Amino acid sequence: MSVFFEELDYRPTAIGAVSLRRRRDMRLGGDVYEIKLGDEFLMSSFFTVSEIALARLGLDAVSGARPDVVVGGLGLGYTARTVLERPETGSLVVVEMLEPVIDWHRDGLLPLGAGIVADPRCRLVQGDFFAMAAGEAGFDPQAPGRRFDAILLDIDHSPEALLDARSTSFYRPEGLEAMARWLKPGGIFGLWSNEAPDAAFTARLASVFAEAWAEPVTFANPLQDEPFTQTVYLARV
Repeated sequence: MSVFFEELDYRPTAIGAVSLRRRRDMRLGGDVYEIKLGDEFLMSSFFTVSEIALARLGLDAVSGARPDVVVGGLGLGYTARTVLERPETGSLVVVEMLEPVIDWHRDGLLPLGAGIVADPRCRLVQGDFFAMAAGEAGFDPQAPGRRFDAILLDIDHSPEALLDARSTSFYRPEGLEAMARWLKPGGIFGLWSNEAPDAAFTARLASVFAEAWAEPVTFANPLQDEPFTQTVYLARV
């Protein structure tokens, strides 16, 4: 049995100090891993249903036989692992801004890290997803201009609740249009949100993409003893 609480790492980054914590949760009968940015919780292994749904719903909407996928935001690795669990996945580029998060996976501090790092279809790229989306080279430093069958994003809490100001322009029509350049014809953009579906944002996606829709993801929240709904937005070029 692990100790009841342990801070596994703590490091400064360009957007604030980031820390990895592990605690024993008696309700689950196991360990919970949490990543914090300053005093703000970024992610927890206590809630992973919607991170998994982002990959599942996004890939279900892809029509290609061997899809090439980008995941924006490595986090605890649940979206990346779900992409790699699909044998039909051709390749995966995971873009993560925070070097410590990549190190935690490579060094084995996170339970999913070893499997993600060992998969030959997967590469972890340190970079600013939003800058890459707006830039001229795209998401793959080894193949500038490369396009993908799916781009799945889980970084900000929602299109309105941002980690920092650098992503503000991304959620505007011009930012979404710039990102859509890196999708193949018929490609899928998927976005995780901690909030319930927002009709205004779905309409904004529809103004840029050929079709757009919101998938509510509802699960039991044992902390509040009631259902909780998050959202996966999907759009097709």
